[in-house]
Amino acid sequence: MEEIKRIYFSVQEKIRSRLNEFDRLRGKGSDEEIFAELVFCILTPQSKAQSCWKTVENLLNKNLLLKGNEDQISEELNRVRFRYKKAEYIIEARKHFPIGIKINEFDDVYSAREWLVQNVKGMGYKEASHFLRNIGFGEELAILDRHILKNLNSLEVIEEIPRSLPKKKYFEIEKKMKKFSEKVKIPMSHLDLVLWYKETGEVFK
Repeated sequence: MEEIKRIYFSVQEKIRSRLNEFDRLRGKGSDEEIFAELVFCILTPQSKAQSCWKTVENLLNKNLLLKGNEDQISEELNRVRFRYKKAEYIIEARKHFPIGIKINEFDDVYSAREWLVQNVKGMGYKEASHFLRNIGFGEELAILDRHILKNLNSLEVIEEIPRSLPKKKYFEIEKKMKKFSEKVKIPMSHLDLVLWYKETGEVFK
């Protein structure tokens, strides 16, 4: 626990800077910028985050994110796993463009997350939470990827790393992470980035 606090104080300013970028998207982000974050989160399962973001940047630079067909998009997904399936998901996700308007219609972030999981192919609770955090709505959401689960286990927040994360289990661990966040006095949105930094050595997305 002391190590987590030490890391937090050492990277606190970097975390605040990153979260300010997410907040900017919430208030002033363009429809395309917000959709780019959605695509990034669709790409991340079983792929490196940095590679996924480079892929999104390529799609943007080549004007394919919103206009490319499935074959053109899959050609650009050579850095990520399951490229053909994820290209299909991106095409399907366009049906909800501009998605930022839809998110703002919900009364709370939990309802918005549930809608994303139920309506956007390729999005589970982790991906939906990640997307909402990256556009400034994730103050209370847990992004339970393998890095976070590994650290929650080592910190004895959870007894074991689950093999799968169905809805009930996800919410159960999210609740435990919130309690730990309160205990160490590190906000949830900050804690996620602290644990990610501990594993990867950088504050990313």
